[in-house]
Amino acid sequence: MLLSELETIDRVSEIEAAEWDELAPAGYPFLRHGFLSALEDSGSVMPATGWQGAHRLLRSGGRAQAILPLYLKQHSWGEYVFDWQWAEAWERAGHRYYPKYVAAIPFSPVQGPRLLARDASAALKVLGSLEEALAAQEVSSLHLLFNDGSEDAWLKDGGWLQRLGCQFHWVNRDYRSFDDFLAACNSRKRKNFRKERQAVAGQGIEFRWLAGPEIGAADWQRFYSFYAATYLKRGRRPYLTPEFFVLLGERLPHTPRLVFAHHQGRDVAGALFLAGSDTLYGRYWGCLEEYDNLHFETCFYQGMERCIEEGLQRFDAGAQGEHKLLRGFEPVLTQSWHRLQPGLHEAVADFLTQERAGIRAYARDALSYLPYRRAE
Repeated sequence: MLLSELETIDRVSEIEAAEWDELAPAGYPFLRHGFLSALEDSGSVMPATGWQGAHRLLRSGGRAQAILPLYLKQHSWGEYVFDWQWAEAWERAGHRYYPKYVAAIPFSPVQGPRLLARDASAALKVLGSLEEALAAQEVSSLHLLFNDGSEDAWLKDGGWLQRLGCQFHWVNRDYRSFDDFLAACNSRKRKNFRKERQAVAGQGIEFRWLAGPEIGAADWQRFYSFYAATYLKRGRRPYLTPEFFVLLGERLPHTPRLVFAHHQGRDVAGALFLAGSDTLYGRYWGCLEEYDNLHFETCFYQGMERCIEEGLQRFDAGAQGEHKLLRGFEPVLTQSWHRLQPGLHEAVADFLTQERAGIRAYARDALSYLPYRRAE
């Protein structure tokens, strides 16, 4: 029997891309070596920004058996699963909530696998190392965010707590055109969609798409001004540096999609999407000037048309946003898992029992707001 060795890696780049990507699903860009290393190598994710790499790597016979992207966090920003109240309660009780361990894709609330393992034995060895850190009180808590369910059995057996959330995703039901989607909607909503799109076209705004290798350094620079504007308008610094987008284009060259809104000879807005094997992910957008319905057109309708054009089955346009319901985005339950120090763990468990019931009721109620025609 080959002996296995568990390592803690500070940076994704310490592991060869080929070794990492052998375990990562090819159709899910956020767990690819190129995406995660671009975050670190660009300075977007590093100890100075509160994200200290502590990635777990289990090797046997010189071959990776399990990988877990893991960060030692000094805050809760950029996670989209909000535990500020947990932190406040634990600190009121006289304890430190930070640091904590977070297994997540930084700044990306997108469902997918988190623990990459060849078998259950390898997975449990990695999870066991986290539980040892918790027992030694090296951290206050363990968090695995936005997983797709592939790790659920291991986490349940380990006593982790499930937390539910709700997002809104659009489903491409083999539409051949946007008009096919409109035909599936009731007449009042069809009129509203056409009115919103005509309002944008009536302002003389046109759209230009760039895909994969078509995107050059100047395009990324132009897009960054829109991305940064979204944060600066709120008095916040952007999470991502300009270098991240350039590295993303170099390391995952066939994944990015950019769309620019063009008005009177200049670009006035832009949005970034990433394409997986069956899903289009809407990530970031921004504008320098306000135009009627420009956000809906750029981030939603353009993305829906792109899904149809590329034959992608689902459009994940990002977290939150009940306004998506009225535009055909259906409620989808998301989940995360948590293990905390004794005392806090039991209190959070009681809270999550009630919260899960509320989230499920919310998702059921949200269905009534969808624009689709009802069967007679």
